[in-house]
Amino acid sequence: MRESRKSKLDAWLRERAPACVEADHFQELLRLFAPIKESDLRRLLRQSGEPLAPFVEGVDQSDYPSLRRTLLALCTEYERGDVAAKRSIRNIVITAKDHAKLAQRNPKFAEAKAEMVSWMLTWLENPGVFPAWVAMRARLLKLD
Repeated sequence: MRESRKSKLDAWLRERAPACVEADHFQELLRLFAPIKESDLRRLLRQSGEPLAPFVEGVDQSDYPSLRRTLLALCTEYERGDVAAKRSIRNIVITAKDHAKLAQRNPKFAEAKAEMVSWMLTWLENPGVFPAWVAMRARLLKLD
């Protein structure tokens, strides 16, 4: 019987017991689970409940607080990163934005996903301004 991805990930986490799943672990897991989409691996890792580095967690669109937290964490990583890291982080946000735009087609999620898309577009336009912008936006939407 073929081992499920979840059980395979659980075994890897038990064996390795990382304090935090970092970028190098993520690359290893991509090879271990190949072929797998990065977004699917991120979702599996989020569901594991293990601590994740911002690059690994990516953009969590499950709710506004998670979206805010993960985009702010990616801002910090972006500021610290070299050119290659910045490019990778931008690609993570672009992919998340594209997924939100697809989800926006569903009338049930259209309004929330449109708002989330605007957050990610603002992040992409200027990650350095995003923390101040999202604080104001969260107050406006009464998310605080």
